[in-house]
Amino acid sequence: MIIDANNLILGRLGTFVAKNALLGEKIDIVNCENAVVTGDKYDIFGRYDKRLHRGTPAKGPFTRKMPDRFVKRAIRGMLPYKRERGREAFKNIKCYMGVPD
Repeated sequence: MIIDANNLILGRLGTFVAKNALLGEKIDIVNCENAVVTGDKYDIFGRYDKRLHRGTPAKGPFTRKMPDRFVKRAIRGMLPYKRERGREAFKNIKCYMGVPD
Protein backbone atom coordinates (compact mmCIF):
# COMPACT_ATOMS: atom_id res chain seq x y z
CA MET A 1 0.00 0.00 0.00
CA ILE A 2 1.34 3.44 -0.90
CA ILE A 3 0.12 6.44 1.11
CA ASP A 4 0.70 10.06 0.14
CA ALA A 5 1.16 12.06 3.37
CA ASN A 6 0.56 15.38 1.61
CA ASN A 7 -1.74 17.48 3.89
CA LEU A 8 -2.63 14.49 6.11
CA ILE A 9 -2.70 14.86 9.90
CA LEU A 10 0.25 12.97 11.39
CA GLY A 11 -1.66 11.32 14.24
CA ARG A 12 -4.49 10.04 12.08
CA LEU A 13 -2.05 8.87 9.43
CA GLY A 14 -0.06 7.06 12.11
CA THR A 15 -3.00 5.18 13.59
CA PHE A 16 -4.17 4.04 10.15
CA VAL A 17 -0.69 2.87 9.19
CA ALA A 18 -0.10 1.12 12.54
CA LYS A 19 -3.36 -0.83 12.32
CA ASN A 20 -2.69 -2.00 8.78
CA ALA A 21 0.95 -2.87 9.55
CA LEU A 22 -0.18 -5.05 12.45
CA LEU A 23 -2.42 -6.89 9.99
CA GLY A 24 0.66 -7.72 7.90
CA GLU A 25 0.54 -5.17 5.07
CA LYS A 26 3.66 -3.55 3.65
CA ILE A 27 3.21 0.22 3.69
CA ASP A 28 5.19 2.94 1.91
CA ILE A 29 4.57 6.55 2.95
CA VAL A 30 5.69 9.23 0.48
CA ASN A 31 5.92 13.03 0.90
CA CYS A 32 6.50 12.78 4.67
CA GLU A 33 7.73 16.38 4.78
CA ASN A 34 4.19 17.56 3.92
CA ALA A 35 2.43 15.79 6.82
CA VAL A 36 0.66 18.20 9.18
CA VAL A 37 1.18 18.27 12.95
CA THR A 38 -1.88 19.82 14.57
CA GLY A 39 -2.20 21.57 17.90
CA ASP A 40 -1.02 24.72 19.62
CA LYS A 41 2.19 25.90 17.94
CA TYR A 42 3.94 26.95 21.15
CA ASP A 43 3.00 23.75 22.96
CA ILE A 44 4.33 21.53 20.15
CA PHE A 45 7.58 23.47 19.71
CA GLY A 46 8.06 23.70 23.47
CA ARG A 47 7.65 19.95 23.95
CA TYR A 48 9.99 19.23 21.02
CA ASP A 49 12.54 21.75 22.32
CA LYS A 50 12.51 20.15 25.79
CA ARG A 51 13.07 16.72 24.29
CA LEU A 52 15.87 18.08 22.08
CA HIS A 53 17.83 19.58 24.99
CA ARG A 54 17.37 16.68 27.43
CA GLY A 55 20.46 14.54 28.06
CA THR A 56 23.77 14.78 26.26
CA PRO A 57 24.46 14.72 22.51
CA ALA A 58 26.70 11.65 22.76
CA LYS A 59 24.48 9.44 24.94
CA GLY A 60 20.98 10.48 23.92
CA PRO A 61 18.03 10.48 23.91
CA PHE A 62 18.38 11.00 20.17
CA THR A 63 15.72 13.17 18.54
CA ARG A 64 14.80 12.70 14.91
CA LYS A 65 15.07 15.87 12.82
CA MET A 66 14.47 14.63 9.27
CA PRO A 67 10.77 14.49 8.30
CA ASP A 68 10.74 10.86 7.17
CA ARG A 69 12.37 9.67 10.39
CA PHE A 70 10.11 11.92 12.48
CA VAL A 71 7.01 10.31 10.93
CA LYS A 72 8.40 6.80 11.37
CA ARG A 73 9.19 7.51 15.04
CA ALA A 74 5.63 8.80 15.60
CA ILE A 75 4.24 5.59 14.11
CA ARG A 76 6.57 3.48 16.24
CA GLY A 77 4.91 4.93 19.33
CA MET A 78 1.60 3.47 18.14
CA LEU A 79 2.98 -0.07 17.80
CA PRO A 80 3.95 -2.63 20.45
CA TYR A 81 7.52 -2.42 19.11
CA LYS A 82 9.08 -4.28 22.05
CA ARG A 83 7.22 -7.47 21.09
CA GLU A 84 7.82 -9.68 18.09
CA ARG A 85 4.51 -8.76 16.45
CA GLY A 86 5.25 -5.04 16.71
CA ARG A 87 8.84 -5.40 15.48
CA GLU A 88 7.68 -7.29 12.39
CA ALA A 89 5.00 -4.66 11.72
CA PHE A 90 7.53 -1.85 12.13
CA LYS A 91 9.83 -3.47 9.54
CA ASN A 92 6.97 -3.33 7.01
CA ILE A 93 6.74 0.49 7.20
CA LYS A 94 8.92 2.62 4.92
CA CYS A 95 8.89 6.44 4.90
CA TYR A 96 10.26 8.66 2.14
CA MET A 97 10.79 12.36 1.59
CA GLY A 98 9.28 13.20 -1.77
CA VAL A 99 8.48 10.42 -4.22
CA PRO A 100 11.28 7.87 -4.78
CA ASP A 101 12.17 6.64 -8.25
